Amino acid sequence: MNVLIITGNLAYPLIKEVVSDSKDNIIVHVAETQVAAFLTPRQIIKEVKTHFNDKLDEIDLILVPGLIKKGTREITKELGIPTFKGSTDGADLAMVLNLIGNITLSEDKPADKLIEEEKRKEAIKFIEEFENDEENIEELLKKPNNILIRNLPVGEDFPMRVLSEIANAPFLSKEALINKCQYFVDSGADMIDIGMAAGEDFSDKIPELIETLRPIVGDRPLSIDTLNANEIKVAAENGIDFVLSLDLGNNGEVQDILKEKNIPAVLLPTNFSEGISPKTPSERVESMHQLIKDTEGLKYVADLILDPVNSSSIVESIIACHDFHKVNPAPMFFGVGNVTELMDADSGGVNVLLAGIGMELGVSILFTPEESGKTRGSVYELSTASKMMFLAKHRKSIPKDLGINLVAFKDKHKRNDVILNERDGIEETRLQEPLKFVRDKAGSFKISVDYGTTVKDSKIIATHFIKNKPDLVIIGQTAKEVYEEIITKKLVSRMEHAAYLGSELQKAEIAMITGKEYVQDFDLFKNPDEFKN
Repeated sequence: MNVLIITGNLAYPLIKEVVSDSKDNIIVHVAETQVAAFLTPRQIIKEVKTHFNDKLDEIDLILVPGLIKKGTREITKELGIPTFKGSTDGADLAMVLNLIGNITLSEDKPADKLIEEEKRKEAIKFIEEFENDEENIEELLKKPNNILIRNLPVGEDFPMRVLSEIANAPFLSKEALINKCQYFVDSGADMIDIGMAAGEDFSDKIPELIETLRPIVGDRPLSIDTLNANEIKVAAENGIDFVLSLDLGNNGEVQDILKEKNIPAVLLPTNFSEGISPKTPSERVESMHQLIKDTEGLKYVADLILDPVNSSSIVESIIACHDFHKVNPAPMFFGVGNVTELMDADSGGVNVLLAGIGMELGVSILFTPEESGKTRGSVYELSTASKMMFLAKHRKSIPKDLGINLVAFKDKHKRNDVILNERDGIEETRLQEPLKFVRDKAGSFKISVDYGTTVKDSKIIATHFIKNKPDLVIIGQTAKEVYEEIITKKLVSRMEHAAYLGSELQKAEIAMITGKEYVQDFDLFKNPDEFKN
């Protein structure tokens, strides 16, 4: 196949190098531009006609820079040669060329992004087909390492299920309870937990809590997190699907009703009524075996208690899970929130690592609340991490290049098409003194973010003020939507004010997407240089 690649002066050396080993006949043409991304369809058509007019019949395919703004339909129509976007990074062109014939290139999307989308579709399709294979699920549920909680198959043969806790549920208003539950559902939670208050008895509130949450939860399992026997009994009588938790202290009071109603429970190797909590792996496993024996006939999920880093010992608790699973294939519970909430680090990397450890241990349920700013998004992260680990397990691969990932604030690859000498010979300048503040006669703005349960339900709000009195509210989902409306309504008259608004609105959009708290005129992220020696 004869492939014509159009690029610019700066990127040419890199492009020439990366396509040198291609099995196809590659022609790399340098257009009259320094930066390839600045090319337009009309310029590309002109370049091809000027340099290849007598060879058009010999060209099978044209690849243009993936970063050009417009699509390639006009080029295809004018030249009669299929023309598509290449990769955003020139270094990925070799990968694109190797896949020609196996993928359908796009006239609008860069090829590498298209490949990512296809890989994601394949990954999601695999998981969906597995989850919808009723015959296979029925067979898997016959194994001792899998159980059914409500209608949800749970166990080592299924993706790890994410159980999200609505902490301190009895103290929340009905509206707050519904919003929190909806947020967890929209974030990808497989199960929702009603977190009660330790040392209190709110049995009287449980029927209303269940009634309020059931329409939001739908057919997902609804659980209750309490050791209070009265609360467990009331929850069991009112349609709860799952109980957290039974231990050596309370099981005698509640196991009969749970068996009668076929309600599974999480088992803890503790006796909190007597203040007993085993520490070593052998003590935890021994206590768990005793509790399983004492509650024989009860469907259960074993919780060996995942400890925070440097409290008791996260390593000892992981060893306890490993030792238990070697002798008992029952589903296991992993309290991931115990670690993420008690560590000053962004939750994403911690969650995916713990999900990976959980997968290797044979864990079935990943449990978390989202009680601090640093753990906001944990349910989404664990839901994604669960899918990653399920795919890795079935593909017998490391959790990389699966089509699904949790790379959010960094990039998987360093860009190789950044040209270091593109500024050579060009004058540089720096601001010597900040501009003097001059109030814009067209008015001022207060910018905020209204966070919904999903990004698409969130919005950026810009309130316009004239002489400190609000007169208009502009709402949008992107910075561009808001600033274009500001320009359309002529609400800004000074260039420095327009630049400031663009900067703040973009910060607001980033905060809306990432879940960061947006406060006008304050930085979104810390400068790491401030913490270096």
